Amino acid sequence: MYLKRIMVGMIQTNCYLAGDSDTNECIVIDPGDEAEKIAACAESQGRKITAIILTHGHFDHIGAVSCLKSKCAAKVYACLKEKDLLKEPELNLSVNINRRMSEAADVYVSEGDIIKEAGIELKVIETPGHTIGGVCYYCENDKVLFSGDTLFEMSVGRTDFPTSSSADLVKSVREKLFKLPDDVLVYPGHGGATDIGFEKINNMYV
Repeated sequence: MYLKRIMVGMIQTNCYLAGDSDTNECIVIDPGDEAEKIAACAESQGRKITAIILTHGHFDHIGAVSCLKSKCAAKVYACLKEKDLLKEPELNLSVNINRRMSEAADVYVSEGDIIKEAGIELKVIETPGHTIGGVCYYCENDKVLFSGDTLFEMSVGRTDFPTSSSADLVKSVREKLFKLPDDVLVYPGHGGATDIGFEKINNMYV
């Protein structure tokens, strides 16, 4: 798998470019800001962006969506349950930074759906808690999980935001993510990468 992390925005959100190693296409996961930087990175590595994949709708994960979509003619994917949060600035917290972001997906996905883009397959795992429609994306062939703000290295996402639930978040991690193989690599929305086995043993929040 081709995989590139780009840190963007005021709170250093992890944005990922991903795709099959044998194609010149890639997807963008959580383009939170700095659209030009993301596009330039893809172009410098000979990659064409074909899709934008959102783990959830907070401003620091969607800030570059409109610009990238226009620039690259890429489809946007998000969870159906996140539709209102993507649309409403009060829910996606963009009002807190004196902006009013409102986004919509071209394709709304749900639990168990498979996204096929840029030569890879991503399985949708609904993981409510940080937001009501938060999801993780699992590439089973490469044992890679893009966890958004659900699971971090030795931590989890905040649950003091609109539509958040600490009980739901713990349930999502324990009953869904911790059922994955221990050697699955986890690429979160903030901070460094980890793996499922390490988090089972060391994550005190779940």
